[in-house]
Amino acid sequence: MGGRSEFIGRVGEDAFGKELKQKLEEEGISTTHVEPVTHCSTGVATILLSDSDNRIIVVPGANDYLTPKYLEKFTEQILTSDVVLLQFEIPLETVRYCLELCEKNGIQVIVNPAPARKLGEEYWEKATYITPNETEVEELFSPSVDAKESIVHKLIVTLGEKGAMFTENGGEQYVPAFPVTPVDTTGAGDTFNGALAVALGEQMETSKAIAFANGAAALSVQRYGAQEGMPTRAELDNFLSDRRNQE
Repeated sequence: MGGRSEFIGRVGEDAFGKELKQKLEEEGISTTHVEPVTHCSTGVATILLSDSDNRIIVVPGANDYLTPKYLEKFTEQILTSDVVLLQFEIPLETVRYCLELCEKNGIQVIVNPAPARKLGEEYWEKATYITPNETEVEELFSPSVDAKESIVHKLIVTLGEKGAMFTENGGEQYVPAFPVTPVDTTGAGDTFNGALAVALGEQMETSKAIAFANGAAALSVQRYGAQEGMPTRAELDNFLSDRRNQE
């Protein structure tokens, strides 16, 4: 998407770890802060595809060694970020630590709560944006979220082919999806979150940032694979330009 990205994580000293780091580097993403765990395998996700939908089986492996103590080493990098993106395939204590650090220092944080896990209301409130899908928002927040303004205004709920919803000025706002024919939805949420992070880093207003992310997700579902399906910035700009010309 054209953003300058740094990845903080752990891998094993195995073929998967080397391949994953190489892939990130080929995409221009810094892996300086990705260190190997000598006694553990790299985390993997097995994806089962059926009828254009998917099921994902995750084996965390070295992801479990992304601890708060490990993260402390990269405090300077975190605090010079425009946007920090977190997800739940790492230990929750690390997520909590990072949220506290970023809130204290005024850094924007997007929390993608996948797979859905309980975090604690006081930690949800430290996020700038929370990006669950329809299933995750029901599992994690309803019905109490309706009465909790400190959380509800942070939610950007992805709705698949219906687009995304957020709350602004006390009311629900919907940003429609781009109609496409999907072949594989794997990685669509990840694509959405990555594009959203770039858009917010470029200081787009919320509705435009979500539309930008919707466009990236629409392109991703038309290809097979999670990483392979993610579009480039040029592809997304062309897609959005074509759609505007059609309106």
